[in-house]
Amino acid sequence: IAAGLVADEEGLSIVSGTQRRHQASYLEAMARIHEGALGGKVVSGNVCWNQGGLWVKDRAQGQSDMEWQLRNWLYFTWASGDHICEQHIHNLDVANWVMGGAPIRALGSGGREVRTDARYGNIFDHFTTLLTYPGGRQVTSMCRQIDGTPSRVMEEFLGPGGRAVLGHGGCRIEGAQAWKSSLDATSPYVQEHIDLLASIRGDTPRLNEATRVAESTLTAVMARMSAYTGKEVTWEFVRNASVLDLSPPEYAFGDLEMRPVSVPGKTPLI
Repeated sequence: IAAGLVADEEGLSIVSGTQRRHQASYLEAMARIHEGALGGKVVSGNVCWNQGGLWVKDRAQGQSDMEWQLRNWLYFTWASGDHICEQHIHNLDVANWVMGGAPIRALGSGGREVRTDARYGNIFDHFTTLLTYPGGRQVTSMCRQIDGTPSRVMEEFLGPGGRAVLGHGGCRIEGAQAWKSSLDATSPYVQEHIDLLASIRGDTPRLNEATRVAESTLTAVMARMSAYTGKEVTWEFVRNASVLDLSPPEYAFGDLEMRPVSVPGKTPLI
C-alpha cells in the first residue's frame, strides 16, 4: 500500500495480475451489478477455486533446503502464503470488487486431508471461509486442490431480485434485468498487459492497483489465519495488530527448517 502511494506521487502505473479486473465480460457484469441489476444491493455470495492437485518436484540429491523449497514454492507458506493466497485470491478479489471493499472478519476451516506427505511442504489442501462484510453481508469462500474431486472455479452473488454468475467462460445475470455476456474477444491475461502499456504511455487514465490487490491478498491471509488457528479473525487485527511473519531467517541457499503444519485449535493466533 505504501508503494502504491509512492507510485501515485511519481505518476507510475501498477497492474497486479488480477486479470478479471481487465476482462470485458467481468467489467460489464460489474457495471450492471453496481447499477442495481440484482434488484438492489448484493446481500450474499459464494466464490470458489476447486480443482485437482498440482505439480510437485521431488528433492534432488545434494539439493539444499532453500533450493528444494524454492522449486516447490507453492507448498511452503513463506513462499506462497498457501493456495488460498496464491490462487484463490482471484476469486476473493472479485468478492471484494462486488462488495465494495474488504470484509470485516473471517471464520474459516481447512486441513490437510490428502497431501499429507512431507514432499507437499506445510500447506493445507482445502479451505472454507465465511467472510462478513459491512452491513452483515456474507460471502462463502471455498478452495481445494484434491485429485478426484469436481472442479469449480467461479463466483456467484445474490441480490433482492437477481443472481449473478461469473466465470472464465462468460458471465450472466438472472432476474428481471437478465443479461448474458458474449465471449471475450481478448484473453484477460493479454488484456491486462495491453491496459498496463496504455497506462504507461498515457493513452488511458493511469492504473494503480496496489491498494486493492494488497487488500485482496490480506483478505486471503485473514481467511488462512482463521483456518490455521480455528479462531475468528478480524480485519482490524490482521491489518493493524498481527505480528505474524512467515519469512525465512535468511534468504540464502543452505539449511531452512520447515515450519510445522498448522493445527486448528492449537496453532496460536499471532
